[in-house]
Amino acid sequence: MQMCGRFVGFRNAEQLQQYFPIDEMKCETVANFNVAPTQKVLAIVRENGSNLLDRYHWGLVPFWARDTGIGSKLINARSETLSEKPSFREAFKRRRCLIPADGFYEWTGTKGDRQPVLITLPDRSPFAFAGLWESWQDKKKEKPVYRSCTIITRAATGAVKAVHHRMPAILHPDMYDQWIDPDHYDLESLNQMLNETVVTDLIFHPVTKKMNSVSHNTPANLKPVQTEFDF
Repeated sequence: MQMCGRFVGFRNAEQLQQYFPIDEMKCETVANFNVAPTQKVLAIVRENGSNLLDRYHWGLVPFWARDTGIGSKLINARSETLSEKPSFREAFKRRRCLIPADGFYEWTGTKGDRQPVLITLPDRSPFAFAGLWESWQDKKKEKPVYRSCTIITRAATGAVKAVHHRMPAILHPDMYDQWIDPDHYDLESLNQMLNETVVTDLIFHPVTKKMNSVSHNTPANLKPVQTEFDF
């Protein structure tokens, strides 16, 4: 099962700049309470010495791919194999990003009776997933560069283990600059960030099953609901 497969991001530009190292906003910010794979998501990358916030397709398309279809299969990248998998190893060295979020969803229960939960920081402040990004160009057609990203996952810890065995890698703020620095490519150090210096103090609560539909994109998705599930 994929993890993470849905998340939340609703901060405006001014709020994002308070929490993240952003030098230039390359796009407008739009609140999304049900972010899904293949949609465009916000990501912070460093290019030419500046930290740029822009929109990237969620689902990594490696530079060597024949087309963008592979992206739907690469929404997540396992931290344990980043330096081995052809789809991720070059991006892991040089093209790392921050993906801002306010929370992410996971499901628990049996097939046919799955209960969604929203997982956040205890103080509900925004955080950043560790991610990778790529640029892809269709060599057969004159189309704009296709920029994409993926969210790195790792073994679940703390409260998340009650819901799922995997969780996204959430970086500590003091790691942001090192993570997106393309000149910092010591793999041992990067792996240490993902294994020893990530945020694991998280909380969760059950939310409406209506959010199972991507079209149900409202602040109501965040509200706790009554459930018979015993967490």
